[in-house]
Amino acid sequence: MGEADLASWIREKIVRPTGFTDDKEPLFAADITERIDSLRKLAELGYGLPEIHKIMKKVGLPKDGNGKKPHPEKDRYFTVGQLAERSGVSPRTIKHWEDKGIIGPDMRTEGGFRLYSEPYVMICQLVLDLQLFGYSLEEIKAVSDDVRGMLALEAEVEAFPKPEAEEKLAAMLREIQGLFEKMRLFREGVDRWEDLLKKKRKDVLSLRARNQKRPDPVKDEAHA
Repeated sequence: MGEADLASWIREKIVRPTGFTDDKEPLFAADITERIDSLRKLAELGYGLPEIHKIMKKVGLPKDGNGKKPHPEKDRYFTVGQLAERSGVSPRTIKHWEDKGIIGPDMRTEGGFRLYSEPYVMICQLVLDLQLFGYSLEEIKAVSDDVRGMLALEAEVEAFPKPEAEEKLAAMLREIQGLFEKMRLFREGVDRWEDLLKKKRKDVLSLRARNQKRPDPVKDEAHA
């Protein structure tokens, strides 16, 4: 299938892109990619656009026969508002994180709306956790970059040269170990604060009880 074929199918609205990159390149979800594969098979058999239109109207596109079912969760995309709602933050916060380079849309619709894939729900929740842990935005961006890099490797590690993939994975392992150490220190700090607060709560309750037993100065003045 050539670029000209795909462009003509888009013009004829036989296929519709799921969205577009910032460079205006079309992006397609898995189910649309399967549709393109079916169109490619028809084109290879010598069918032109008029014949393809007729086939689609009468019998639909041929199946690939592999029995695979679509994965709606994998190919789900959210607008800024939907991502904010799923993540428990405001759309304004999403925009702020985007301005800082912590997150970025996977694609844009033809109308210019930013779209985010399902993993960004998890990434946004991680950002909230890191803010609670006292991480700076620069530190949070570094962690977010690692998470997004890992997702890219998981999606298709073969797309990266072997040395580059090995270097990225080794760096991620170092970052993970560093985060484990920070979490250990954080837990130790939480334990200290829990012990301190339990003691202080007991002290405050005892002091409050003593204070409540003190004579009321107004009543004392009335008896004088």
